[in-house]
Amino acid sequence: MPLTHATFAGGCFWCMVTPFEELPGIHGIVSGYMGGHFADPTYEEVKKGTTGHLEVVQITFDPAVFPYERLLELFWPQIDPTDAEGQFQDRGSQYRTAIFYHNEEQRELALASKLAIEQSGRFDKPIVTEIREAETFYPAEDYHQDFHKKNPKHYKEDRAQSGRDEFIEQNWKK
Repeated sequence: MPLTHATFAGGCFWCMVTPFEELPGIHGIVSGYMGGHFADPTYEEVKKGTTGHLEVVQITFDPAVFPYERLLELFWPQIDPTDAEGQFQDRGSQYRTAIFYHNEEQRELALASKLAIEQSGRFDKPIVTEIREAETFYPAEDYHQDFHKKNPKHYKEDRAQSGRDEFIEQNWKK
């Protein structure tokens, strides 16, 4: 089976790399931008919230080794799927959550996973994570790639301040 892509928006892309890295069948993770109306956006442009792009991670994976369903199972517990205004300390449309599907099978699996979260009763508010068709992917600047490895102190401080880990512990670890 050939390698394929999965693309997830979960707020700040720095925090969306580590859950997926170093797993069998994962061949690469690139931070970038998708979903907007502006070609070749820069971080500074996306950060303003005017390009329509979301910060995303695009994962190259071998579905025979690591099925898409497992990626979805890893994605959902990284986010607050009820927040339409961003994620944790990162506010704005560029930090919204979404699953960008690359084919019909991914679309169906993503929709089924969202329905399962909605029906689980885990959250009192509606699930607002969008399921969208993948569009042109624009890799982020080099300094954003593997940010947690290049700038571990800054990454740890930012993640600790974000409230993400507390949310995960309170809402997903139950």
